[in-house]
Amino acid sequence: MKAIRLHAIGRPLVEEAIARPEPGPGHVRVRVRAAGICHSDAHYRAGTVPTRLPCTLGHEVAGQIESCGHAVRDLKPGDRVCLNYLVTCGQCTHCRAGREQFCETAEMIGKHRDGGFAEFICVPARGVLRLPDTVPFEHGAVMMCSSATALHALNKARVVQGDTVAVFGAGGLGVSAIQLARLRGAAAVYAVDINPAKLALAERLGAVPVDARAADVVEEIRRLTDGRGVDAALEFIGLPQTMEQAIRSLAVQGRAALAGLTDRLLSFSPYRDLLNREAEVIGVSDHLAGELGELLVLAADGRLDLSVAIARKMRLDAAAINAVLDELEAGTAAVRTVVIPQYRPA
Repeated sequence: MKAIRLHAIGRPLVEEAIARPEPGPGHVRVRVRAAGICHSDAHYRAGTVPTRLPCTLGHEVAGQIESCGHAVRDLKPGDRVCLNYLVTCGQCTHCRAGREQFCETAEMIGKHRDGGFAEFICVPARGVLRLPDTVPFEHGAVMMCSSATALHALNKARVVQGDTVAVFGAGGLGVSAIQLARLRGAAAVYAVDINPAKLALAERLGAVPVDARAADVVEEIRRLTDGRGVDAALEFIGLPQTMEQAIRSLAVQGRAALAGLTDRLLSFSPYRDLLNREAEVIGVSDHLAGELGELLVLAADGRLDLSVAIARKMRLDAAAINAVLDELEAGTAAVRTVVIPQYRPA
């Protein structure tokens, strides 16, 4: 089968013909119908985050069951599914405590084991979720990371009705975060970005746009909140500058949830920015399996609209995927691009 793989850090992904995977006991083989291209994929290619090599990237995956291994009871060929990208043991201390992203043997598809930039993928059946018929494959795919990480960030930041929320980065994760925050009854959502198209989209979704090119972000957020700051700031960009802005934009007892990936250091004043406000800085790692069901319900009934997150569809092609990763690194990418192996442009 055809797969798009990373063989060397800092080098382009390459197309490769590899054996079609066979499902072992408790596993299923899925024909990939859609795989989102995430900013994390650019981090893996660049080496910002350690990755197994060689590896087929792609961790936002949806498709159809093609075959089932022994002892798979609740799934059958033809079922429409989306895949939890975390493969966990279910038995260790972390898994039993409901923090399975820290599982002692955890693997992530598209990072530690082959992912969805391919025609087929094999995964444990316990990590497969049925995709409602009303939800397109491409929506199911991006939901598995973009929406899941956004929801987990909201949960970690303890966003409740009446809170004010700043979303740093109105891209794939930000589009979901804005909608989810508003569904929770946020009093106001402020979307911070430098891309006019993304800011316009955020405004259509009900957020107040904050153009980081036109004003000091922290001063503008404080102006918009009458000097108070926000109850929660969600950072999805992964730059020290925006992480620091998220922290400095907090109100008294505000929470900054940092989900963007970076290996660079931050600089802020502990007294001014945290201690004097009893503010919190919270790391956001992946998501929880139990959060995915909520997203599926919201997407199925139309309350979470992921059509606005998908700006582009493309075929399974190494050059095209590398070009998107280049755009993500440069900060010029569209909201979300989805790879569809069977895609035929009109």
